[in-house]
Amino acid sequence: MARYIGPKSKIARRFRDPIFGPDKSYEKKNYPPGMHGQNKRRSKSSEYGTQLMEKQKAKYTYGILERQFKNTFLKAARKGGITGEVLLQLIEARLDNVVFRLGISPSRDGARQLISHRHIQVNGKVVNIPSFELRPGDIVAVRERSKSLEIITNSIAGRGNQFPWLEWDGGMMTGKFMNYPERDQIPENIKEQLIVELYSK
Repeated sequence: MARYIGPKSKIARRFRDPIFGPDKSYEKKNYPPGMHGQNKRRSKSSEYGTQLMEKQKAKYTYGILERQFKNTFLKAARKGGITGEVLLQLIEARLDNVVFRLGISPSRDGARQLISHRHIQVNGKVVNIPSFELRPGDIVAVRERSKSLEIITNSIAGRGNQFPWLEWDGGMMTGKFMNYPERDQIPENIKEQLIVELYSK
C-alpha cells in the first residue's frame, strides 16, 4: 500500500481527532465520514477494533507505512523500558519528524519532501532518507544553498511550539536533537498501550 495522499480532513473525521493539525473542515464536520453522516448508527467497536484504530491513527499521524511501523515496534520491544513509550520516542527521533518539530517545514509531508530533495543535512552530511533515526547530540541543518528557499523561510518565520528535547539556532538554521522526549512532552493524542496490546496478540 502506498502512502496516503487523499483528503486529510476525511481521515481526521474517521478518528474524531484533528491529527494533522488545525482543520476548519474538521471543525465543521467533526463526525465520521459517510453518506449517512451523523445519523448513521454505529455498532460498538470490539476490543480488537479499538486497538487497530489506535494503530492506524498513529500511522496516519506520523505518515509511516505498516512495515516500517511494525519494525519500529519490534525495535522498541527489544529495548528496555515501557514499550509503548519507547515506540513513540523512536518515531519522534525520525528525521522527518524532527525537521517538522523544528519548524523547518509546516508539515511532516513537507519535511519528507525537503529531505528527499536533499535540502537537509545531519552532522554536516546530506541525508535524503526521511526515516533516518537521529541520536542524542545529532545536528540537523538546512543545506547552505537551500536556506533562501521560500517554503523554508516562511515556515521558520511562523514557528510555533518549541520542544524541550530540541534546540534551535535561527541564525544558522540548525537544530540539535538533545535527547529522546518524555511521554508527557509528546503532544500527540495517542494511546500507545492499545498498540502494544494489538501487537502482543
